[in-house]
Amino acid sequence: MDAVLANQGLVRVLLVEDDAGDAILVEALLEEAAAPIVLTRAQSIAEAMALLPGQHCVLLDLGLPDATGLEAVQRVEQASRGQVAVVVLTGLADEQQGIAAVAAGAQDYLVKGNVDGNLLTRVIRYAVERVRAEEIARQLHEERVYAVEKARLERGLLPSPVLDDARLRVQPQYRPGRQRMQLGGDFYDVVQVEDGTVHVMIGDVCGHGPDEAALGVHLRVAWRALVLAGRPLDEVLSTMQRVLVHERHLEGLFATVCVLSIAPDRRSAELRLAGHPPPVLHTPAGTGLLSAPVGVPLGVRPKASWGSATVELGEAWHVVLYTDGLIEGRMGDTAERLGVDRLTDMVGELAGAGPGWPATLLEDLIQRARALNQGDLVDDVAALLVSRVDHAG
Repeated sequence: MDAVLANQGLVRVLLVEDDAGDAILVEALLEEAAAPIVLTRAQSIAEAMALLPGQHCVLLDLGLPDATGLEAVQRVEQASRGQVAVVVLTGLADEQQGIAAVAAGAQDYLVKGNVDGNLLTRVIRYAVERVRAEEIARQLHEERVYAVEKARLERGLLPSPVLDDARLRVQPQYRPGRQRMQLGGDFYDVVQVEDGTVHVMIGDVCGHGPDEAALGVHLRVAWRALVLAGRPLDEVLSTMQRVLVHERHLEGLFATVCVLSIAPDRRSAELRLAGHPPPVLHTPAGTGLLSAPVGVPLGVRPKASWGSATVELGEAWHVVLYTDGLIEGRMGDTAERLGVDRLTDMVGELAGAGPGWPATLLEDLIQRARALNQGDLVDDVAALLVSRVDHAG
């Protein structure tokens, strides 16, 4: 409802009536009741269509020059998409048609000549409130359905780690992009295998929306299943690419992936990058980027290979893995992006800031990136902080 009208308690009503005498009678009844109603008149359905936007209720005669009976109700309902209350005005001989109109979607019906101003006003008010209540109920239902779907996708994209090593701690963080408040195509997983190696993976399907999120779930589940089955990581990435190509809904859709395989002694790891930004390592000696050959994203080339590099972690360490939504925010009003180097500097500044800094690191990074961007980040952000807690400080 228009803000001014809402404050004044006014209701916009469109009277669709071709009989001038009946129209004057309706106007007189509303004036008699001192009804807080703004009345507009149309003499045909065609004229009413142009006046329908902004109306709260339509008082509809069923015998119009260009529509009769239920056809008039159906045309108004279709044009307003059920957002405008419809009250039918019918003659005494057409009362059964009025009942049929209610069954077809009208909120109520009135018999001409059997209505006074107070009844007319009350019926209009009730009809508008019923439509409003139905709309609220519909929105609540959609929210519940969305919440269920979101929870299902969240379980698929953001799972619980398969990890039983007390020396390691994994802290996840996920933030949807600006104004969407829904999961995108960012995903991650952590799996410890029989020899003690802990494989940490984070990935990002390009694009946004439920289709990309569903594709991220496919890739994440495929990765976990293959890693738990003990397949070589080169084979895992190749299979993920095949899954992506077969499941993607748009040609050319791709995904970036970073895999960090932490050795059983927790002092080193193997790093693989499929078009993904490198992780940030923080140790007592300083903060820097982990380095490995950067292969193409999954889905870009029919046949691809992804090299790896051994990275030294040391005795005490924290590793931040993230998706590019974190580093693609802008620097104030400029076109310059945050980038990996500034992110590394931010990790170094925040690390060790207090006794509980690891617990707040990812949240602090996201908040700093938002502040520099002067608002919400456009892309989704998924991040993992993996720490060796028996030594890391």
